[in-house]
Amino acid sequence: MNSAATAISLFHRPTDEVDFRAWLDRIAEIAQTAEGFVDAAVAVSEYPQLEPGFSVTFRSEQLLHDFLDSAERARLLGAGESLGFRRKSSDLIILAGGSPTPGIGVFRHRVARGKEAEFAATEARLVAASSEFPGFEGAALFPSDARGRWLSVLRFRTGTQLSDWMRSQERAAALPELRSQLTEDFTVDAHTTPFGSTVRTVDGETRMTPTWKTAMLVLLVLYPTVMTLSRFLGPVLDRFGAQPWLAMWLSQIVSVGLMSYFLSPAVAAWFRRWLDPIDGASRRASAAGAAVVVVLYALTLLLFASVRWLQYWDYDN
Repeated sequence: MNSAATAISLFHRPTDEVDFRAWLDRIAEIAQTAEGFVDAAVAVSEYPQLEPGFSVTFRSEQLLHDFLDSAERARLLGAGESLGFRRKSSDLIILAGGSPTPGIGVFRHRVARGKEAEFAATEARLVAASSEFPGFEGAALFPSDARGRWLSVLRFRTGTQLSDWMRSQERAAALPELRSQLTEDFTVDAHTTPFGSTVRTVDGETRMTPTWKTAMLVLLVLYPTVMTLSRFLGPVLDRFGAQPWLAMWLSQIVSVGLMSYFLSPAVAAWFRRWLDPIDGASRRASAAGAAVVVVLYALTLLLFASVRWLQYWDYDN
């Protein structure tokens, strides 16, 4: 299944902002005519802490590469070079649902209406703080896309250096102001499996959610799913004459499908920060999340213990 793919091009600050913007607009125009085009954006450039840049999104990675490798784009890049519009590095490719390149932080924000300018200023101050950390290479901020989300990209030399910034007290102190300008908490791009394990690549090393956290969420989803299917699907299979061994197999197919594609991803989204192998790694965060899951266990047990209508073993059809 194809997933949306974004290419981000970062540039040295131009001497002529007007011509630079007009040149980026021409790139956007040819992107819009290419197959699979979704969105394009020019980075916020009013603040010296933020890098000039351009992002373009296509429906799939292959369609994105078709555009990036096109003769029309190559011609415009060459024209830009002659005007002094030089890229800082090769294009950064971001795949939906994929892990960013080590050392690259990708953050998505939904900014409250009327808070856009304030948010951009806060981002610039946050970048200024991150620039004091070893390995900092740059950052760019892109305004709202077709889904209403701002995109910020933070670049460090290695994943370890990025992780040091992400865990720092300086960053933690700055986040409350940032969050006050959002309609919901920002998200950090990472790969999450259907059953809740979050996978990150840090300095070439893969880090995953601890198994015990994933197991706790699987149990949280599995128990009510099995209980509900036993109550409602089981009698239906009995009426169709399914033998117990077949009824159990069919029930498991339904439960695995529901958990894999709907229930577990939804619950994992609620516990996203707790499952993150970096943001949720502290003992305090781990303990707090586990306590919430235990409370949900208790509520689920109470529900099935007290509501006779849900008790498959004692309900009189």
